[in-house]
Amino acid sequence: MIDRKHLLPINRQAKAVGVSRGSVYYLPRPVSDYDQELMRQIDHLHLDLPFAGSRMLRDLLKQEGYRVGRKHVATLMKRMGIEALYRKPRTTKPGAGHKIYPYLLRNLSIDRPNQVWAMDITYIPMARGFVYLAAVLDWHTRRVLSWKVSNTMDVHFCLEAVEEAIERYGTPEIMNTDQGSQFTSQAFTGLLKEHDIKISMDGKGSWRDNVFIERLWRSVKYEDIYLRAYDSASAVRTGLNRYFKFYNSRRPHSSLDGQTPDQVYFNSLPETKAA
Repeated sequence: MIDRKHLLPINRQAKAVGVSRGSVYYLPRPVSDYDQELMRQIDHLHLDLPFAGSRMLRDLLKQEGYRVGRKHVATLMKRMGIEALYRKPRTTKPGAGHKIYPYLLRNLSIDRPNQVWAMDITYIPMARGFVYLAAVLDWHTRRVLSWKVSNTMDVHFCLEAVEEAIERYGTPEIMNTDQGSQFTSQAFTGLLKEHDIKISMDGKGSWRDNVFIERLWRSVKYEDIYLRAYDSASAVRTGLNRYFKFYNSRRPHSSLDGQTPDQVYFNSLPETKAA
């Protein structure tokens, strides 16, 4: 949008497109190697101790020899998109002016594919740097329906993941997310409304549903990401493509009586859809 080499001065360009001149001149600082190492350690600790907040993580990091303050740990957690899991009024801060939708799953019997889908975002560490992973899951069968990787935690790759899932598998009755700004945005909720999908957002008393999503992230990271130490976003995509095929089609789940998500998902669909 802004061309720094154009003959028109930057302040005139900023005024023409209606953006702050200060934001144009600002160049984001790269994440230091030390902060990247801290983020990798925080990610490990968060998976093992999802209830740990910034104070506990600070103390745990100090036990491992890292010198870091609580505020910096909180800043890195925000960058990673993670927070401690416990019962509280809100799970994630929505964007300013974004509408919050009610939680629809309380006391709901979820017993069939495409009844409820869930979506979340997680931080993916690489050998150097990091990316974000968004995934759409079928709640009943634990099947990963679609996923996307991005180097920024914005709404666009979430939209792409939902659109791909809808194109491949139709529409669910309900989509459940947290109250993150990506999911409360007009672009995201508008896409769901366009397809007549009911919108459900985690709220008070639904903290266990976050644990359900965390189980997927734990499997992804301990069974693939941490073992591979991918060195680029393209390598992450290739590796995750391989892993999710294994996860859906070969990995037995205790919650599914030892069956795979593919077996439960496709065997439970009406014959016309399964065909």
